[in-house]
Amino acid sequence: MIGANRQRRLSAGVELQGSVAHARVWAPACRSVDLVLERPGSDLVVRLERDADGFFSGAIDNVRAGDRYRYRLDGERLRPDPVSRFQPDGPHGASEIVDPTTFPWSDANWPGARDTGQVIYELHVGTFTREGTWAAAAEHFADLVDVGITTIEMMPVADFAGRWGWGYDGVNVYAPTRLYGSPDDLRRFVDRAHVLGLAVILDVVYNHLGPDGNYLADFSPDYVTKRYSNDWGQSLNFEGPRPARDFFAENGAYWIDEFHFDGLRLDATQDVHDASTEHVLAEIVRRARTAARGRRIYVVAENEPQHTRLVREPARGGYGMDALFNDDYHHTAIVALTGRREGYYSNYTGTPQEFVSCARFGFLFQGQWYSWQKQPRGTATYDLAADRFVHFLENHDQVANTGFGKRLHQLTSPGKYRALTALTLLAPATPFLFQGQEFAASSPFLFFADHNDDLREGVRKGRREFLEQFPSARDAAARGELAVPDDPDTFHRCRLDWGERATHAPDLALHRDLLTIRREDPVIRSAPRRRIDGAVLGASAFLLRFNAGHEDDRLLVLNLGADLEISLMPEPLLAAPPGSRWAVQWSSDALAYGGPGETSLVLHPTWRLSAESAVLLRAIPDNQPRA
Repeated sequence: MIGANRQRRLSAGVELQGSVAHARVWAPACRSVDLVLERPGSDLVVRLERDADGFFSGAIDNVRAGDRYRYRLDGERLRPDPVSRFQPDGPHGASEIVDPTTFPWSDANWPGARDTGQVIYELHVGTFTREGTWAAAAEHFADLVDVGITTIEMMPVADFAGRWGWGYDGVNVYAPTRLYGSPDDLRRFVDRAHVLGLAVILDVVYNHLGPDGNYLADFSPDYVTKRYSNDWGQSLNFEGPRPARDFFAENGAYWIDEFHFDGLRLDATQDVHDASTEHVLAEIVRRARTAARGRRIYVVAENEPQHTRLVREPARGGYGMDALFNDDYHHTAIVALTGRREGYYSNYTGTPQEFVSCARFGFLFQGQWYSWQKQPRGTATYDLAADRFVHFLENHDQVANTGFGKRLHQLTSPGKYRALTALTLLAPATPFLFQGQEFAASSPFLFFADHNDDLREGVRKGRREFLEQFPSARDAAARGELAVPDDPDTFHRCRLDWGERATHAPDLALHRDLLTIRREDPVIRSAPRRRIDGAVLGASAFLLRFNAGHEDDRLLVLNLGADLEISLMPEPLLAAPPGSRWAVQWSSDALAYGGPGETSLVLHPTWRLSAESAVLLRAIPDNQPRA
């Protein structure tokens, strides 16, 4: 027998040491726990010994990776391991013993995620390719590198019930879902990404667990609490017994350690409630950085109320994360592109000043009244670098929340779309793309979830009610035209058509060229940590100036309206540096991007800006005398 204090990778679960497996499970609600090892003809049953702290542990000889097992609670209920590393038949089936030490990693010299210069790309493995596997997804890594992506953000992979889903209803938080392959297939995915210079971060969910296949309550009721409310169900308990907290606090480090992920995307952190001295989110980040063993990791958070303490240093009371998603930027962009100010877009105008303020300060709401929620929103950002904010035009939520899953390029004019793509990819905030955005994918991204009969109608109803905040979706909901989450066609329609990468070549060229400028232009590249300024030029026009006051300046000018002539110019940011003049470096009107063709930019005596366009100017020496 191996004691409970044996050196382990995790505080619970079944771990191999040679041919001996050590099992440890926290089950204070149980009188007895047996490990039932599935063997042909006759199962092997091993009684585990109870410790004073509610753990049961024991050792099993002659065990190998691939063996399957369950825990038998109080002599009658068979349950999967809460810390199972693989559920080959899903959350209701047996757990499989996994040896994480045997995979032949080739990334020993991989330094980890970049400190700066991130370009994030969100993907859902199940719809990223027709096959929907990690192996198939890895075949497109070269395409992502080609366009300029540096970091993949993978939507959640903790195993969940059903044949398809977004992954946010995971119940086996240590088991990568069997839907996309084996644990080693996931390791192979990450290893291959590192070979090609791509970092991979994982979307993790610590605000709730899914409703189907969650057996934690059979082991202990203390995994959840009634102390806090939650948008999705019972809140997780981080203030109760230490093992309940550790179950989640260790999880981020587990993905970093055993799968070599380069960081985490923390879902809906506003619903991770904890009044402990060290907030559980800060602990998760701290443990994840320790698990990286010197490699750099990148941690970004979704936080709807926009609390900047998440990205401040622990010494200042922060949680030590690297970046926050900026919903304000997305919302003002949607209004500018579509004109619709409904639902949670109602507090935005899509005006030039909002874009200038996003570029300079990140969040638009930093404590002002937010009428949509009838309360103040946001916190101060003045001391934060621009790349602490992630700016995006699309992500999984926002595409699906159109009701019909339409991509943004299908909801606006080509000129506006090109112009705001330029702003997103050249401005100093960290840019973010959603799968297929780089080649204007025509496939929708809808809400899909394959739940059992008891949950199916409730999920359908909940989705309809959520979308009814948008008046434009109410009529479709009333007529039954919204996609049904559990319909197989809803899921299959969302799969990318990679042939569109060729047929939509102008859109791909637009993204590739902009990210090349971001990567190679020294002024644009250094903008996230240097001075940037901006000015409003008209009702639909504005500019951003990079390195204002320096000889090698850049000027990004956007006009989202009709052709504009500016004859009065009492704006110092329009002036070229002394001894210099402005020259066009890049234009969204280029024929190569599907534009109308570049026109000569007239700067003297007036400025003439073409409709729905973006142009990047650079300061060059003025060798021609002025009249």
